[in-house]
Amino acid sequence: MWPRNFFAMKDVEMKIIQLTDSHLMPSGIVVNGVDPEKQLRAAVSDIVDKHADADLLVVTGDLCNFGDPEAYALLQDILAPVSFETRLLLGNHDKRPQFRNAFPDHPVDENGFIQSWLDTPYGRLLFLDSHEHGVIGGIYGEDRMGWLDSALASAGDLPVTVFIHHPPVDCGIAHFAHIGMHDDGRLIERLAAHPAGVRHVVFGHIHVPLSGTSREGIAFSSGQACSHRFITDLDAPDPMWTGGNPCYRILLLDEVGFRAYSVEVGQTPTTRADICAGP
Repeated sequence: MWPRNFFAMKDVEMKIIQLTDSHLMPSGIVVNGVDPEKQLRAAVSDIVDKHADADLLVVTGDLCNFGDPEAYALLQDILAPVSFETRLLLGNHDKRPQFRNAFPDHPVDENGFIQSWLDTPYGRLLFLDSHEHGVIGGIYGEDRMGWLDSALASAGDLPVTVFIHHPPVDCGIAHFAHIGMHDDGRLIERLAAHPAGVRHVVFGHIHVPLSGTSREGIAFSSGQACSHRFITDLDAPDPMWTGGNPCYRILLLDEVGFRAYSVEVGQTPTTRADICAGP
């Protein structure tokens, strides 16, 4: 576990980079019409080039498409140029034993789940493990809830920002009607009970950007998938996959709160905007 005041010396915002749903395969294998290695290498190269001042990289699950040892080794290679701290989360496509073999030093809880926390000047960051072998949706049962209860209790008056693969809310998309979080809302209700509040819940899984607020008043959002993504269709149980430029998000935490900015790698500039001096 990192020390409580790891970022205490910083007097500016905390910059976090979120990548999600990279779906890596061994080199040369295409998934749903997209080369996931090419996508992730381009995204990481852009991050390294433009965000060397970042404090943390969080990859919110589905790191690899089938959890192959070769794919996790490829992930190690692709992430090697990243000079700042990294937190990797598991999604339904991952395999926990293979991940732990590839990343033996990655933080885990006392039960071996890929869970950890980090304190910052702007609250506690919680990294949760919703992966369950053989289940497409998310599981967050008592075997994990005990760790969360302890992490929330010890946070005291610190607000929390939560990172997880599966959305702990109904995302309102037909394709995910049966493969969301299988917990009847218990996780989001437990987070809502934290006296110091929840700044934001950040997730992946759905392969489209989404932002909203839960009925408990908790703000949440997902980033665009780095690899293949859906053509947004809220009603189709079988939406179409598509490609596109690699994507990631810049997340800023400071005394103002939480802000998220989407980045698409490889866009072609047209003309430069004028400087707007106001009023």
